[in-house]
Amino acid sequence: MSVDPKPARPSTAGQPGRSAEQIRKDIEVQRLQLGTNVEALRGKVTEVTDWRRQVEDHKQQLIIGAAAVGFLIGIKLMRGRRRRKRGY
Repeated sequence: MSVDPKPARPSTAGQPGRSAEQIRKDIEVQRLQLGTNVEALRGKVTEVTDWRRQVEDHKQQLIIGAAAVGFLIGIKLMRGRRRRKRGY
């Protein structure tokens, strides 16, 4: 799901001689686009912050990371035991 950061919109801002009705139409178009953009953003935020889906999508990386951290903690603990046995 990709969201276009700057969707195409009519460039009527600042045009001289616009009637009140044209300005109202432009405001309504902007409101509709804003609503669409907010909904798209809400969907993207929901997708990115769904930690269960992130875990499912990156399960292998998480397992590898957990194994590496466990290995490093094991090394640290073993070095601490050796130092205590030697009296350091």
